Amino acid sequence: MQLANIQWSSVEEEIARTVFERAYQREITALMQQVRERANAIASLEELWMLHDFLSVRRHEIDGKYEFDQASLIFVFAELLKEGWLQFDELAGLAPEKQTKIAALTRM
Repeated sequence: MQLANIQWSSVEEEIARTVFERAYQREITALMQQVRERANAIASLEELWMLHDFLSVRRHEIDGKYEFDQASLIFVFAELLKEGWLQFDELAGLAPEKQTKIAALTRM
C-alpha cells in the first residue's frame, strides 16, 4: 500500500483537521469522565498513585496519537476508527483513494 507521498488538498486538510479535533474532544471527554469516576472512588493513597500512573500513561498515549501530521493521518484515522473515536462517514469529503486506504488499515 503506497502511503509515502499522499497529497492533501486544502479542502481535505480542513476536513481532516475537523475530524481530527472531533475525535480528540471525544477521547478527552471520555477520559475526563473516567478520571472523575476513579477519583471519586479513591479510598487509599495507593489508589491515588494508581490514578496518577493511569493519567501518565494516558497522557503519553494521547499526546502521541493526536499529532496532526499529513504523512501519518491515514494511519491515525484508521486507529481512531478502530478505537471508536470516529465513524467512517465522518471522513466524507476525503478522496475515495484515502478512504479506501483508511478502510483497509482498519481491517489489519
